[in-house]
Amino acid sequence: MSDNPRPALYWARYSVRAVRQSAARLKPVTVVGRHCEAGDVLAVEVPLAADIRPGEFIAVPATGAYNQSMASNYNMVGRPPVVAVRDGAARLLVRRETNSDLLLRDTGLCGVLR
Repeated sequence: MSDNPRPALYWARYSVRAVRQSAARLKPVTVVGRHCEAGDVLAVEVPLAADIRPGEFIAVPATGAYNQSMASNYNMVGRPPVVAVRDGAARLLVRRETNSDLLLRDTGLCGVLR
């Protein structure tokens, strides 16, 4: 919802790829965002390895040209990085937003945290 509002706004769905190779059987799963909201569903019935665990990486390629510009800090969650991947090499285009980035805008807390 914060880094990709398109599913909540108009039910956009995405392809999902496992990052880690696995010999485990595939099972259909629903891939959701990090917010506990009904509209935070990225993909339904995605075949992923049955041994995938919370905290592992998955790739959601080509999530849309407008994600970064549409992103927000919903629930004070920082925006993720933007990474380009070509021929197996990753390049950081926009760095991850940190907690410090979020707090710098809060004039009531800035003086306390420095």
